[in-house]
Amino acid sequence: MLRQTIRMTAASKVSSPSTVAMNRIRVVNNWLGARVNMSTTASKADAIEADVLHRKHLSSRTFVLNRPKALNALNLSMVRNMTPQLQAWDASDLCKVIVIKGAGGRAFCAGGDVRQVVELAGSGKHNEALDFFAEEYKLNHMIATLKTPFVAILDGITMGGGVGLSVHAPFRIATEKTVFAMPETNIGLFPDVGGSFFLPRLDGETGTYLGLVGTQLKGIDTVLAGIATHYVPSERLAALEDRLSELETDNHDVINMAIEDFVSEPLHDHKYALSEHRDAIDRCFRFNTVEEIVAALEQEKTPFAEKTLKTLRTVSPTSLKVTLQQIREGANLGIADCFRMEHQLARQFLYGSDFAEGVRALLIEKTLDPKWKPATIEEVDREQMLGQYFRNQAPKALSLSSSVTWREYPYSRYALPSEDEIRKIVLGQSEGSGPLQLTSEEVADVCVKKSGGKIGVREKVMEVLSRKVTKGTDGELKWIN
Repeated sequence: MLRQTIRMTAASKVSSPSTVAMNRIRVVNNWLGARVNMSTTASKADAIEADVLHRKHLSSRTFVLNRPKALNALNLSMVRNMTPQLQAWDASDLCKVIVIKGAGGRAFCAGGDVRQVVELAGSGKHNEALDFFAEEYKLNHMIATLKTPFVAILDGITMGGGVGLSVHAPFRIATEKTVFAMPETNIGLFPDVGGSFFLPRLDGETGTYLGLVGTQLKGIDTVLAGIATHYVPSERLAALEDRLSELETDNHDVINMAIEDFVSEPLHDHKYALSEHRDAIDRCFRFNTVEEIVAALEQEKTPFAEKTLKTLRTVSPTSLKVTLQQIREGANLGIADCFRMEHQLARQFLYGSDFAEGVRALLIEKTLDPKWKPATIEEVDREQMLGQYFRNQAPKALSLSSSVTWREYPYSRYALPSEDEIRKIVLGQSEGSGPLQLTSEEVADVCVKKSGGKIGVREKVMEVLSRKVTKGTDGELKWIN
């Protein structure tokens, strides 16, 4: 088995206040492609080859996002390229696994062509602008509900539209080059592409924090957070793809075992980047209004809280309130209804001012000084926001390619166990967890056994237990709510 210990540097320390602004600008520019031409007009190089390449090798079929100069940013042409081919491959008995990856070595997909969308809306072509979101969400839903195993290789920047092409797949492979973020509130938008479904299903309030603040996660931290399912060093990817192509079955468990053969051994010296802040994230981001979240952060009086508050006061106040509401609503919706809700939200943002203003300030003119309307969190009336974005039904609802939906990811077993799964084992509420009064090591043993020996399970369990349990008078573990 191709396994070896890979050592990585520990998570970066919190940036000093003097560097926060420049770091955020760099993140947003990467996502928006601010340093490249993001128009849908093909360049001379793109004219030679399609913006999405199709590859066939034995039983595997592969999409290669092929706009490396634009960090493989997603446009409508690419969506329309992939959708019919994905349907054809899913219906083919010869296709056993579908893979998607990015060309160029820097990015899987750094986002969507939001500049083009805003330009269409600004010229009064709102329906054409909405077409991008509608067709993108249809593709995202199709990926989520395929019967054929789908493997997304996140070898590089994965933001915005790139998250939609990957996060709903049963297999999401991170490497040491993976950089994940959902920074939409920076430009007056909201974390779409199914963010209303996957964000509230992350551990605790991690998803609320990531959706509102747009914080980056890198490499193996995306696996620990539940965004990726496997961590494979990039030097092993070619061999992994060859192995997948040799499989003669479309059984998801077999695909999973094949990927596990290439996974890195546990990184014992690695500390999860959010670990020391997870308790504060759960304390502060559990509320249902942005004002309460801000008040809770102000009570923390820590560098982490101060940095987070600075970000929340910089991004679009309307985006913050819509994002928090969509995450709360999405927690109780099926995945199809989440995409329908996001389509309605996208329509309203196209008619609003903050999305256009954010793209102008950060992408087009690059003045980096968006003038949000309203300008502060306090000025965004909650009832008015709910009426405009969530109760104002669109004249035509999003039509998906199938009626398939579900309320929980059907292949979550291929990821590391969630905090809730670990909690149930500690409390004796999970099948196979054994008697009560388990030790920490015994809880980890149960989780490892339930996962079939998946690499990284023990490390995830011990990290969670270090924060979430105390010992009772008889030495039994008590879960901290």
